[in-house]
Amino acid sequence: MTSRCVLITALAVIGLAVLTACSAKPRVPRSFLSDRQLNLEEFFAGKTIAFGQFQDVLGNVPRRFTVDIEGTWNGETLTLVEDFVYDDGATEQRIWTLTKTGADTWTGSAPGVLGTASGVERGDTFNWKYKIDLPVKDGTMRVTFDDWMWLLDDDRLLNRAYVSRYGVRLGEVILFFEKQ
Repeated sequence: MTSRCVLITALAVIGLAVLTACSAKPRVPRSFLSDRQLNLEEFFAGKTIAFGQFQDVLGNVPRRFTVDIEGTWNGETLTLVEDFVYDDGATEQRIWTLTKTGADTWTGSAPGVLGTASGVERGDTFNWKYKIDLPVKDGTMRVTFDDWMWLLDDDRLLNRAYVSRYGVRLGEVILFFEKQ
């Protein structure tokens, strides 16, 4: 390959990365699409199941999964025990401990999460941000999640999480939660 081809390829990759990183993400709304009020402690109390997939920036879907979730609320802390089963048969468990810090704010932690996750509930919307050492085939990969949830009705929640590394978007996780 000539140096000109290498330069053109490098510029194309950089351009794609910039376009991907700059594409619009949701914002915490000032007005709402519905009059529903998302209360995480109510929605996730008890059993919930989620169906999801990861899609990379090129549109490939390398992984799908289901998650069985058991949630408990003690008046201050919401604990979510998440049992993942991936389409390739792999399993994983993540246990989140979330603390309500205000009328519409949360903090949280889970194994692999760096520092403290933070989130804001507003109407039917919840935005959750955190860094995590995510388990991958050959170990872990440090990524940032910008996680958005929308309450569709009393029993269903849509979740779209933007996954990035070093500020460059790698892809998205899309999940559909349903209370059991």
